[in-house]
Amino acid sequence: MRAIEVTEYGDASTLATVERDRPEPGEGEVRVEVRAAGINFADVMQRRGHYTGGPEPPFYPGMEVAGVVDAVGEGVGREPGQRVVGMVGKGGYAEYAIADARGLFDVPEGLSFEAAAGFPVQFLTAHNCLHEWGGLEEGERVLIHAAAGGVGTAAVQLAREAGAEVFGTASTPEKLETAAALGCDHPINYTETDFAEAVNGITDGEGVDLVLDGVGGDTSQQSLSCLRDFGRMVVYGAASGTPGRPDTGTLLFNNQRVIGYHLGRGMRQKPMRVMGAVPELTGMLEDGTVEVQVGHSFPLAEAAAAHRAIEARETSGKVVLVP
Repeated sequence: MRAIEVTEYGDASTLATVERDRPEPGEGEVRVEVRAAGINFADVMQRRGHYTGGPEPPFYPGMEVAGVVDAVGEGVGREPGQRVVGMVGKGGYAEYAIADARGLFDVPEGLSFEAAAGFPVQFLTAHNCLHEWGGLEEGERVLIHAAAGGVGTAAVQLAREAGAEVFGTASTPEKLETAAALGCDHPINYTETDFAEAVNGITDGEGVDLVLDGVGGDTSQQSLSCLRDFGRMVVYGAASGTPGRPDTGTLLFNNQRVIGYHLGRGMRQKPMRVMGAVPELTGMLEDGTVEVQVGHSFPLAEAAAAHRAIEARETSGKVVLVP
């Protein structure tokens, strides 16, 4: 079968198309014939060698897939032919991938494989950061960074449905339009405006109750300057390449909280806390309350081009590979 391999840490040129044996499922595992593989910024970070605890080259990237059950191991209640989606941890950029059966769920009715591949990581991360970790309440204000990205487009929609006042940052007019169309009340172009000043101006200096930060670096510290007293900031990534370093003096003086969120470790250590949102999310997708925003699809062999497009900020919504 064809698969993508990271041959060494580096730029997108280290992604190579290779032939490897079709993997066999073990006890409790399922082999999925991959119809679409989701690309996440964590994949980019792993390829660069910047992902804490990430794999060492050579390795096969890709952590979420949608497709058809092809074979099952012992102790699995799935049947070949079922349409499934879920997180695989590694090896998703391939024609076949192995998944823990406990991390798979049915593709929602009417959802394409490409849209389904943008569901697990993005919508679980967004829901968990807003609710299970962030404690968002109706009427609160939330600031969502990269509001036109994969997690961002999911978070904007979910925050809208929760009755929040939504602030979102993005880098181009087109991305701001995308965020606004999904329910962002206050789209802010962070390349032209100091987003913290903009938020404080709109709120008469009160700030927001909750920040979702997947950027890190200076963005984290700036976000605290528009976070109100007793506010929360959930940190779920460092797309800037540099972790944020909040000033603890600011936190203690303003009674603020910074909360870390990592989907993979959350799944391993508190699976019900993470996965408890699946029935609600599935229902919302099936009835059209929220939609997966698939921005770009690339053939499997063009994984390097897909990574370059993401790094150049040329994409919005979810980016997927199609074997």
